[in-house]
Amino acid sequence: MDKDVVLNKLESLRRCLQRVQDKTPASIDLLVDDCDLQDIITLNLERAIQTCVDIGLHIISDLEIPVPETMSQTFDSLRKAECLDAETAERMVKSVGLRNTAVHAYQEIDWDIVYCIITEHLDDFRSFARQILTLIDESCPDR
Repeated sequence: MDKDVVLNKLESLRRCLQRVQDKTPASIDLLVDDCDLQDIITLNLERAIQTCVDIGLHIISDLEIPVPETMSQTFDSLRKAECLDAETAERMVKSVGLRNTAVHAYQEIDWDIVYCIITEHLDDFRSFARQILTLIDESCPDR
């Protein structure tokens, strides 16, 4: 695995999470009433989720395991390969559902769920990043 590729993607993830955190309003009502905040937050959440998937696929390409067929299977594959713990993998699988709703408009976005994610679950992404950093430190100590 190319450590620099993963580190660059982790930096992109950090920037997306910081942007969400900086723009998180004090209440759900402020989010519901502000289309610009909605756009900034959903775009950066989508990017964060996509970046995590990209990181996962990069790691999987280096392992001798089947390539996942779906985005959410990426996190299951990482869990099975013992690259992620079960709790983090499960939370990342759920994040793909939010991403799919936001990108493909399968249903109207539930701003209560988005607000819960941005106020209570950004650490899920940070947990993912920490586990990936540990993995690359163990896998690529000299790169």
